[in-house]
Amino acid sequence: MIDADDGVLPGRASTGTPRLTVVSGPSGVGKSSVLDELRKQAPDIYFSVSVTTRPARSGEIDGVHYHFVDRAEFERMVAAGEMLEYARYAGNYYGTPRAPVERALAAGRPAVLEIELQGARQVRRSMPDARLVMLLPPSWDDLVHRLTGRMTEDSEVVRQRLETARAELAARTEFDATVVNADVRRAVDELVRLIVGPPPGQPLPSNDR
Repeated sequence: MIDADDGVLPGRASTGTPRLTVVSGPSGVGKSSVLDELRKQAPDIYFSVSVTTRPARSGEIDGVHYHFVDRAEFERMVAAGEMLEYARYAGNYYGTPRAPVERALAAGRPAVLEIELQGARQVRRSMPDARLVMLLPPSWDDLVHRLTGRMTEDSEVVRQRLETARAELAARTEFDATVVNADVRRAVDELVRLIVGPPPGQPLPSNDR
């Protein structure tokens, strides 16, 4: 939980410099649930809204959940250098618009990106000071159950997502930290600790209170 008496805005390192934190993890691991709870606890953090070419799902709002564009517009944004990162995932393109993130950091607000492995690697190259965090399932069987229980995608899409998930989990050593999402509130507590903590390469603060 965020302690209002800590005197540190979530996402700021001890130097007072706002940090970009990348949160990644396989499909079905619960990224949306964890980040929705994080938004409630830390409203001062800027949460990037990704651009995607995939169709909107039921209940999704353009500009809130994603910026939905066609492939031609996405390619225009890439060519114009307007993307901080972009990647193809499950047959669709996803990307992070650069300008809103840079404006947030320049204004002193920490920023959080929810992106896939390819995008996280691009951010690592372009912004080495960013902290990369991978959200993990309690077990592989748990992840399989979550994906196959959605009933919103056909078996081939699920097979592709599981194949991609194996590759993503194998890349966990590329990340600065991992958080197991066995319980949303506990996962958020750990994520807040990582956002508030010192830059990558330095010891993290203790969990003791």
